Amino acid sequence: MPGLRQETLVMKSVKEKLNINKIPRHVAIIMDGNGRWAAKHGSERIFGHEHGVESVRSTVEGAGEIGIEYLTLYAFSTENWERPKNEVDALMGLLVQAIENETGELMKNNVRLGTIGDIKKLPPDVAAKLNECIRLLEKNTGLNLILALSYSSKWEITEAVRNIANDVKNGKIQSKDIDDKLFESYLSTAQIPDPELLIRTSGEFRISNFLLWQIAYSELYFTDKLWPDFRKEDLFEAVYDFQNRERRFGKISEQLFS
Repeated sequence: MPGLRQETLVMKSVKEKLNINKIPRHVAIIMDGNGRWAAKHGSERIFGHEHGVESVRSTVEGAGEIGIEYLTLYAFSTENWERPKNEVDALMGLLVQAIENETGELMKNNVRLGTIGDIKKLPPDVAAKLNECIRLLEKNTGLNLILALSYSSKWEITEAVRNIANDVKNGKIQSKDIDDKLFESYLSTAQIPDPELLIRTSGEFRISNFLLWQIAYSELYFTDKLWPDFRKEDLFEAVYDFQNRERRFGKISEQLFS
């Protein structure tokens, strides 16, 4: 066990090196690699999804520990509905089970729960459990955990355009009033700050239709870790990397310090 103790000490030092004054308010994660993790272990894809729940638990805990205010997890995309029915059904069942099992822990850790996405597409029992959990946690004041369920950025942007067009047609707004701020108010993330940091696991270098508008100036962090192997220490590593970058927002370095 000496190796394990040494690894724990190394990981702990990463957390200790974090600048508490530069913690990103909002971190978003594309949780990728469950299927490949299961294949590596000679099991069905759902086995990877089941073990991914532990990664969610550890990451949520770590986000709370270092003071992240918003954590958005890409849990199920609109494209995922096209997967084989048995996998979709298993994922929906796992979602219900996870909600039932984790609500108490979320309450203990003062976590609020929210969702973005086309929630009306969820099976009624899943939606009911989800809404019940949201209601139970709504008075908590700690980390805001946002689950992106039946979500895609193209869907979100299309919905926003449709609603803006309807409001122009009905005289609620005028076309000349449309700017980026008004457009953002029609997105499902209207009450959520844009993520400063986007993490993707599994070694893939894609955004996969996730928060395309919101990540215009986000820092991107890619790791080879498959999602079921991701833990809070990996989150700390990503945040530490983020803190050592210069964010210019289209300006030059000299302007940031003038």
